[in-house]
Parts: sequence; structure tokens; C-alpha cells
Amino acid sequence: MRYVSTRGQAPSLGFADVTLAGLATDGGLYVPESWPQVSAETQRAWQTLSYADLAVEVMRPFIAGEIADDAFAAMVHDAYATFEHPAVTPLVQLDSNLWLQELFHGPTLAFKDVALQLLGRLFDHILAQRKERITIVGATSGDTGSAAIEACRDRDAVDIFILFPKGRVSPVQQRQMTTVPSSNVHCIAVDGTFDDCQDLVKALFADATFRDEVNLSAVNSINWARVMAQTVYYAYAAVQLGAPDRAIDVAVPTGNFGNIFAAYGVKQMGLPLERLVVGSNRNDILTRFFQTDDMSLRPVEPSLSPSMDIQISSNVERLLFDLYDRDGRATAEALQELRSEGRLTLGENRHAAAKATFSAASFDDAAILEGIRDWQGRAGYTLDPHSAVGVLAAEACSPNRERPLVVGATAHPAKFPDAVEKATGKRPSLPDRLADLFEREERLTGMANDIDDLQALVRQRRRG
Repeated sequence: MRYVSTRGQAPSLGFADVTLAGLATDGGLYVPESWPQVSAETQRAWQTLSYADLAVEVMRPFIAGEIADDAFAAMVHDAYATFEHPAVTPLVQLDSNLWLQELFHGPTLAFKDVALQLLGRLFDHILAQRKERITIVGATSGDTGSAAIEACRDRDAVDIFILFPKGRVSPVQQRQMTTVPSSNVHCIAVDGTFDDCQDLVKALFADATFRDEVNLSAVNSINWARVMAQTVYYAYAAVQLGAPDRAIDVAVPTGNFGNIFAAYGVKQMGLPLERLVVGSNRNDILTRFFQTDDMSLRPVEPSLSPSMDIQISSNVERLLFDLYDRDGRATAEALQELRSEGRLTLGENRHAAAKATFSAASFDDAAILEGIRDWQGRAGYTLDPHSAVGVLAAEACSPNRERPLVVGATAHPAKFPDAVEKATGKRPSLPDRLADLFEREERLTGMANDIDDLQALVRQRRRG
């Protein structure tokens, strides 16, 4: 398996190089040269596999022999042994043909753990083989940061710097990052939005001299290995609910588009995922894009679902690459138009191709609170504000549900206790292992939105 850049100018790479590189040297994102295909016979055989065994099978074609099968299987089983539910990502039925897939049973109570627990182990394996070390710099709108830190803490060959928008993540999200005492972990509160943090990270990668100097790598969903690991739970949901003989729809609360793009990848692999539903909050650029071909940038507004407070969703670039017939130059020009003009339209044919697979809906804070309250009453189930967006989008875009519809429950409600309490009158409790979270000492650095300051900080604090 080789990987190509969405902007067409970087060399193709194998899996290990793509994992360490994160972002392509031309600024693009790596995607497989072609998607592996999964036969109906194989899908039926997958129905009886445990989550970890299925993960090995789903991801093996993407590894393409670069890691020995037994070593990779050991990493996968070790990663998912950290999850508190034996099914790893269990399915819970909410209503007739409406299912939640709980993706929050990992160490930091969010779906990012599914990919990042594996990615940390992949880093260790590849770096040990090459006798190298890396510096990870990532941006988070809330959940990626804590999951990445948990996956990379105390690893000898890794230094990790996580940028988050000051005052724009939940208190639980912040403390899950800033109370980790490991010497290789550095948390940076940036004066700005998540998009500002993401732009700083991309600027670091664009500086080839600095990138090589510190051996820069990425844990954001720009890193292909993360998307690869996320494909597994969609395959798991599909075969648990009857694939290949029964199709499903999927709804995902969507911020940076990596999670829903993983579902798109599973569809490309031949599993019967029909409609992919994108749920947005008041920052509704993705909903406008899929509904009316209006990808126009607007100021980011803080909301009750902060992990989705994004305007520029990085992984949309991977979808655009396909919509532009895998023409890297055309994709790069489209992205430049978005940056320079503040708006991008695909045109009738490309937009029709996107709408053939994707539906979308958006919801403001009032609707999210009502959704949490409603499902607490209807099913006795407590949704966090992001998962609530997914359920609301599922209901709006597929009210009749002719097929099973699986909603990604992306975070534990205790990560957002203020919103849940406001909706239901009850404050969800953190698991016992996190009960003292607000008593732990914080370690963080405040920083202006300035690339020179960030480079200086990384140079000063990285080891080795």
C-alpha cells in the first residue's frame, strides 16, 4: 500500500513514513492510492470476530507488510485492553432502527482514544526500529489533546506539545490535559480559536527547516493512521447489524471531518454504508456546504459542544480530492480559493456527487439542550452535547429510518457536566479514576497566536 498527497506534489510514501510524517511536504494530507476491497464472504466471516481481532483484519491492508502481523496484532490487542467495555465500541439501541455506538470507553472518555491508543504504540514500534525520536505538535478543540497526551505520555522517543484555544474547552477537557505530570508533555493555551491553533500547527509543518530540525510529527486527524484506526468501528457496526446482507446509515457529530471521513472510507471498501449524516452545531459550515454548496467562512462562535467549534475542517480536503477526481493540483487550487476568498463552491456536478452520499443538519445550543432532555426522558439515556447533535441530525435527515442508523456517541456526558446538568437537572459524575481531577495540579503555558513564539517554545522544551 502506497499513500499519495491530496495536493499531488509530495512523493508517495509507505505506511510507516506516512505515520511519522503526518502532513505531506506539499501541505496536503495522505490518502491510500486505492481503497482495499472487502468481499461479501469476508464481511460474513467478520461477524463473529471480537473488536480487536476485527481491527487487525480491517487495518492489515493499510499496513501492507511494513509491520509484522504478530507485532501489529499485539499492538492492537494491547491498545484495546485499555478500554473499560469488553466490546470496546458497543452498540446500544435507542429506538426502532436507531442505535448509538458508544465510542467513549477509552482512558479519556472520548472517541479519539480508539485511534490514539493505537497510534502511540505505532510510534513506539516504528521509532524503536529506526532509532529515532519525534516531536509531536497538535491542536485540539477539546478531546484530541487529552487522548493524544494519554497515548504519548512517558514515551522515551516522543515529546508532545498540545495547543488548545484558551477558555474554549470544557473544564474537564482542559484538566485532562493539563494535570498530566509527565516531563514529555507540554500544554499550551493559545489566545484564539481552534482554527488559530490548527493554523499554527500547519505553519510549523510548512517550515521545512524547522520540521526537519525537530523531526516534527502529528497526532491530529491529519495523520492517516488515525483515520485508519477509526474505520474499524464503522466496519464493526456494519457487520454486527448484518453486513453484507443489510445496509446501515451512519450519523456523526462532526468537527474536523476525520471521523465521518473514516465512515466514507469504509463505504469505499465495499461495506454497505448508505447515507452518511453530518451533524453540526451553530458553526454550521459543513451543513451549509452539503445542503447548498456554500462553504463560506464565518467567525467561530463558542457553543455547548466545543469540540465542533470549527470553521476549517481539515479532513474535508480528503473528500475534495475525490470530488476533484483525485487531481492534486485542482484540489490545491480549490483550497487556496477558500483561504483567499473565504468561500468555495463545488459546482453542480461535484456537489451532486457529495450529496449522493452525505446529508447534513445543524443545531443551536437550545436545540442541543432540548435533545439531551428529550432522550433522557424517552429512553433514560444521557447524551453529551456532541452525541446529542449526532442523534438530532439522524432524526432530521432520516426520520423514517428504513435502515438501521448508527450514531457515533463521541464523548462521555461527564466531560460536559454543565451542559448536561442544564438540560436534565442532574450532574453526571466522572468515573472513579478521574474523581480527583479538579484537585490535581495544572501545568500549562499561555501563548499569543504567534508562530515565532511557538517555535521558540518547542525548541526550548523538547528533549534530546
